Amino acid sequence: MVRTGSASMAAGPTLAVVAREAGVSVPTASKVVNGREDVAPETRRRVTEALDRLGYVRRPRFDAGKTPGLVDLVVHSLDSSCSGAVLHGVEEAAHEAGLEVVVSAGLNRTRGGRPERGWLDKLTARGSSGVLFNLAELSPSQYAWLDQHRIPYVMIDPVHEPPPGVVSVGAQNWQGGVTATEHLLGLGHERVAVIAGHRRRMGSSARVAGYRSALASAGVRQRAEYIRHAGFDEATARLHTHELLDLPDPPTALFVCSDRMALGVYAALAERGVRVPDEISVVGFDDLPEARWVTPPLTTVRQPLSEVAATALRLLVRMMHGERPEGTRTELSTRLVRRASTAPPPGGD
Repeated sequence: MVRTGSASMAAGPTLAVVAREAGVSVPTASKVVNGREDVAPETRRRVTEALDRLGYVRRPRFDAGKTPGLVDLVVHSLDSSCSGAVLHGVEEAAHEAGLEVVVSAGLNRTRGGRPERGWLDKLTARGSSGVLFNLAELSPSQYAWLDQHRIPYVMIDPVHEPPPGVVSVGAQNWQGGVTATEHLLGLGHERVAVIAGHRRRMGSSARVAGYRSALASAGVRQRAEYIRHAGFDEATARLHTHELLDLPDPPTALFVCSDRMALGVYAALAERGVRVPDEISVVGFDDLPEARWVTPPLTTVRQPLSEVAATALRLLVRMMHGERPEGTRTELSTRLVRRASTAPPPGGD
């Protein structure tokens, strides 16, 4: 994916000239240009400096004026309804744009959950014009590699705050937390607990912040024992539900920050013989298909995952054509979907 140039000086230096300047072979220089891993760090440094010094121009990822044919979608996994919604949104938007999509489902991850550099070599080899990421995080070196090779990319619902300048698309998590909590407060609940995801992850912390804001606006006292973090794990949410029910002053309503965790909450309530919504109200977050299947059907905050993914793909296409979005963060609206899992507190709160 490089422009090797011609013999004329007007066309810029050839790869052979760069290789000679750096004191390496042409194949080695080509490996550096194409982001291959099998190059020693010192050799990579010399070649990179020669590229910059000589003004070597990399060939664009696609011909000007033509729609590129291939993009990559890197997802954390394919075993959840969330991943299915993301795939659906990308697929529809890619069809509209005349693109094909290569999906990598958490392949070649390191212990930290980050993808290894091996997939970057594959990305270059197949000539993808851009990348959508829907996974935990990238390492600083991976961000740097993408920027160095001028490969446009967009983060879908990133877990952590991306570096400055990185384009991302997500949902209005803070507002979703406000909406869920206000719904319960409006029904008359004052003892409202929250079962959140991860403490330091962007979407999860924003939902809890929305919960806190809604309580504060209503003049309802916040209770530290009512805030639990289950890491988006169904089994852990189940355990936290039991703990909340065992409190001297248990909550009458639960805001659960994902529908998957709400399944664990439902399981715990069934084990205790606590009826929903007669004895306790439950609100989820995501509006996955599971929310409609449980009994009673779950009131939840709809996170527009398919629309988020489609928006990310459309932004990526613009970036592949040389445009730059006006802002780096795009957030789509959430909304409450009322079903049968919420009601006023029993006998008044």
